[in-house]
Amino acid sequence: MTILEDARRVLAEDPVCDACVGRCFADRSFGLTNAERGRALRTTVALEDDEPYESPDTADCWVCEGASGRFAAFAELVVDALDEEAFDTYQVGTRAPPLVEENESLLRDLAGLPADAGEQFKSECNREVGKRVGQATGADVDFGRPDVLAILDVEDETVDVTVNSTFVYGRYRKLERGIPQTKWPCSDCNGTGTLVDSPCPHCDGTGFLYPESVEQLTAPPVVEAMDGEEASFHGAGREDIDALMLGTGRPFVVEVQRPQNRHPDPEALEEAINEYADGKVEVEGVRLAAYDMVERVKELDAKKRYRAQVEFDDPVDEEAFQAALSELDGATIEQETPQRVSHRRAELVRTRTVYDIDGERTTDTNAVVEIEGEGGLYIKELVSSDDGRTVPSLAGLLGVDATVTALDVVAVEGEDEAFEDEDFFR
Repeated sequence: MTILEDARRVLAEDPVCDACVGRCFADRSFGLTNAERGRALRTTVALEDDEPYESPDTADCWVCEGASGRFAAFAELVVDALDEEAFDTYQVGTRAPPLVEENESLLRDLAGLPADAGEQFKSECNREVGKRVGQATGADVDFGRPDVLAILDVEDETVDVTVNSTFVYGRYRKLERGIPQTKWPCSDCNGTGTLVDSPCPHCDGTGFLYPESVEQLTAPPVVEAMDGEEASFHGAGREDIDALMLGTGRPFVVEVQRPQNRHPDPEALEEAINEYADGKVEVEGVRLAAYDMVERVKELDAKKRYRAQVEFDDPVDEEAFQAALSELDGATIEQETPQRVSHRRAELVRTRTVYDIDGERTTDTNAVVEIEGEGGLYIKELVSSDDGRTVPSLAGLLGVDATVTALDVVAVEGEDEAFEDEDFFR
């Protein structure tokens, strides 16, 4: 069958507007809009059959019920819906009326065409409305993860707008102990700050077990600079609340919801964060990031180097101390979920590697130990044994109870290589 023979059968079902005719053949000719394609086919058939040429008014089309003639009006609806949003990229989606979809299927069936011939009204609407939205706003279409997604409901003539978050990457150092990485809502009052209409005694009415966190010390300036609604904090792992994070810092991403400024100056932003954190936390390497950076950060399994101040319950001689360190150097460690986190972590036995360990005694009951370990290695338990739940351990090898009295993360190694891909930045 030739395209003209197929077109004759489609046209026999008139009134069918030019766009609905053209859509039936969208996969068989190129370089035209569906309306232009349908008009060309109608004209060619009329010339070959020596019949009058006449395109029905789109409003009379029984297939789309006039919707194919309203792309400009639909685009205006979308542009109006996006008026209050800040965006560089966009995408338009369409909810087609069920009756139009049924009519399209019926037309192809009546004309003896395959059910998937050409394209559907929904696809054409996405393209034609999207093209007009781009022309009106100057934004670029993005079929991956646009700044805004506008879903047009053709039947109701409404538009649902989804504004995607924007992201800021950096590395933080935590310079004071007693600060968790993220907000820690009070478990007694579920973060409300009140119990039985009175301030919660457990959190003094703050709603948080700790008054500050790395998140609370870094995210607010980002939200303010981007004129966003709220933020989420994503870190590449986390250090203990009582541990410092030193060296080049830990990679993190701040995700800002519904931003009205997607292009703050990164240097000014870094300065604002450090001023706001007031020496408790400091950041560096701040850059605007793409959505994929969140997954990149959260999945980072970098080596980490720690410095632990260790106290022994009984004196330890130098030879035994160094022998224990040699035993742990390069060892594979089996760790049951530590007792201190068992209330919020699943009971598992984790296997982790000690890549490097060295140390020195400062007295016969104190030492400083530096450990480079695989991501997820519990350092306090590597020292203390956690009542035998970590094997081998420094305490277990020495036969002496040992406690980490202070812990610092001095390096998260490998982050430069993991985050050098420019595709992850904006």
